[in-house]
Amino acid sequence: MTATVKPRSEGDSETFIDRLQEDLSEDLGATEALLHTRAASPVAVIPNLSGYIVSAGGKRLRPLVTLAAARAVGETSHGTHALAAAVEFIHTATLLHDDVVDESDLRRGKKAAKNLWGNSASILVGDFLFARAFTLMVETGNLEILDILSQAASIIAEGEVRQLAAAGRRDLPTEEYLAIIEAKTAALFEASARAGALSAGGAEHAEALAAYGRNLGLAFQIVDDALDYGGTTSVIGKSVGDDFREGKVTLPVIIARRRGDAEDIAFWDRVLDVDQQRESDLAHAIHLIRSTGAADATAAEARAYAELAKAALNTLPQNTWTRALRQLADFCLNRVN
Repeated sequence: MTATVKPRSEGDSETFIDRLQEDLSEDLGATEALLHTRAASPVAVIPNLSGYIVSAGGKRLRPLVTLAAARAVGETSHGTHALAAAVEFIHTATLLHDDVVDESDLRRGKKAAKNLWGNSASILVGDFLFARAFTLMVETGNLEILDILSQAASIIAEGEVRQLAAAGRRDLPTEEYLAIIEAKTAALFEASARAGALSAGGAEHAEALAAYGRNLGLAFQIVDDALDYGGTTSVIGKSVGDDFREGKVTLPVIIARRRGDAEDIAFWDRVLDVDQQRESDLAHAIHLIRSTGAADATAAEARAYAELAKAALNTLPQNTWTRALRQLADFCLNRVN
């Protein structure tokens, strides 16, 4: 398949992602077919619930990373498509589990699956999708790829537990926050890019693409955390303010609390205990994050990781797909603008 990704300006990131999906349409079509067929089960609740969240789609960023990474260093194959489907299944499974743990009401702009099928079904179907992901990995016949993605699944679970343990901790160090998001988000981006390279015979570029994916994932999550205090539900796919209402200590909160006066610190210490939150608290939290410069500082941190991601691509063949990967980093940043 011959495809070109046309350079886009920074102002039309949505157009860029649509174009990238179009240029990878053959690969994405094969991936989507696998997502549909491998979510099938004679137990009706499994395809109904999994189909509900998988069909909600999102941007398919992780499969796009796998497919574009493979294209950047070689050619895609059924193995690449299987890996792209596997990483989406892993991601979807974590979303199902997260919505139960976080008691979220929205996911990708729709009612969370647990609100329709219940907590138990959401957790068990998430487990089913994890199992399907491992079946797809085995089909590649590559033990190195199986090791990469299985390690990523373990790290993601550790990151979620680490985040749960940190909930409401008022003095969370920035280093601990970064360790949490590196595990729960960046690890799958890293594995997606590395596995994509290996599936296309690009072992010599796997480490560079892993660094790209890791830094892309960090930038993506930092932007996501910033959007909780100023984004829209359509962009972040969950209710604005969810992190605040759940008492999550994210980078905007860490910076705003650090820069605040005694009154501000007392405010953060109160509202991070979810039982003490008041209806007007979210609006004041957003005000503090903006007035202390925490919003700008968070955006700058995300930008730094996006630049690291793009720099990691310098040793790769410079073609339309490496350019697309660079633009994908810009797309993740532009969601906050």
